[in-house]
Amino acid sequence: MNKIHQLIEAGVQIPNPESVFIAEDVDPSRISGNNVVIHAGCKIFGASTLILQGAKLGYETPVTIEDCQVGPEVKLNGGFFKGAVFLEKASVGSGAHVREGTILEEQAGAAHTVGLKQTILFPFVTLGSLINFCDCFMSGGTSRKDHSEVGSSFIHFNYTPNQDKATPSLIGDVPRGVMLNQPPVFLGGHGGIVGPCILAFGTVTAAGTICRKDELRPDRLIASGLKRDINTPYIASNFSNVKKIVSANIFYIANLLALNHWYDHVRTAFFSSRFPETLYDGLKQKLAMAIDERLKQLKAYCTNFESASGISDQSLNAMLMSELKERWDELEHYFHEAKKIKPPAHLIDPFLQSLEKTIQKEGKNYITVIKGLPKESSESGTRWLQNLVDRIIVDCSSIIPSLK
Repeated sequence: MNKIHQLIEAGVQIPNPESVFIAEDVDPSRISGNNVVIHAGCKIFGASTLILQGAKLGYETPVTIEDCQVGPEVKLNGGFFKGAVFLEKASVGSGAHVREGTILEEQAGAAHTVGLKQTILFPFVTLGSLINFCDCFMSGGTSRKDHSEVGSSFIHFNYTPNQDKATPSLIGDVPRGVMLNQPPVFLGGHGGIVGPCILAFGTVTAAGTICRKDELRPDRLIASGLKRDINTPYIASNFSNVKKIVSANIFYIANLLALNHWYDHVRTAFFSSRFPETLYDGLKQKLAMAIDERLKQLKAYCTNFESASGISDQSLNAMLMSELKERWDELEHYFHEAKKIKPPAHLIDPFLQSLEKTIQKEGKNYITVIKGLPKESSESGTRWLQNLVDRIIVDCSSIIPSLK
């Protein structure tokens, strides 16, 4: 019996089985038979592929999936998906191109023709159409009616003239974002962000705005544009703002490490038929890919110092670049070890105790539980994660003193 017939007998709905391709390495037991629908023209690859109950693939146009973990009631309506994980009720429109290291948490979504890679969207975050949003983290919002949003035709500019990608942008953050109680962020359509960039919760950018600077103050409206034409000599490999770029990368990685701790200590409390360990394993794997990618790109940026033809702010940048080249191995090793940092008991224990009580009362629906936590418990959890982020930044500054 071939795999398609196995799936049909298990209850998977495949209206046009002759048009569907299931690769040899796919394990049929990892595809639930409970209300899963695989429409015409779909192709499924990868031994780690997981498709849970109620997922629907290829309703608008054919879908290709390779080594993705697809949670309950997820809708992937058309496009190419590789090395990504989608938690309950996430959705993506047709024409998608979603690649490695991408995480869409519960009820996050994107409309048609969206490109994602190394992108993490917290619950409810919504992307419009015709968007390239690679190398980003975004949180904010409290529900489907109160969510962070990126307008159509938006670009995250993540590749520099110096040919590096040390450009991740952090929109919202992990310590507060995980509590699902922060103001949403709105990035207006036909605009963009020049990475690396950090934007606070409550930020609103007007349509057509290109953000080139951090905005760390919450609840700000940004509307910008060049007021004059510029035509000036350009010096290739001219490294400027090195401290800002490196600091932004470290801050981004610190937030991903905080998310790793959150997954280890909090997400594991929600194992159920709708969030099995196999889906959690995919979630952790994609986060590890995201952390490794950021380290890879930061290392590549530091390696490019060898070819620098000019250095702005000579003394400061030269000293920092020298320290980064000499101590990169130590810094990289530290980031891997930071995954093992033991949380302070006085910060994490009260939070986990409150979490357990709320789970006993509300069940194991992640969003219901997190939103149902008492205010003091959410604040305790945020202090735990923020303490971790702050510690990582201080430790990195000890390794690279010029970052202080």
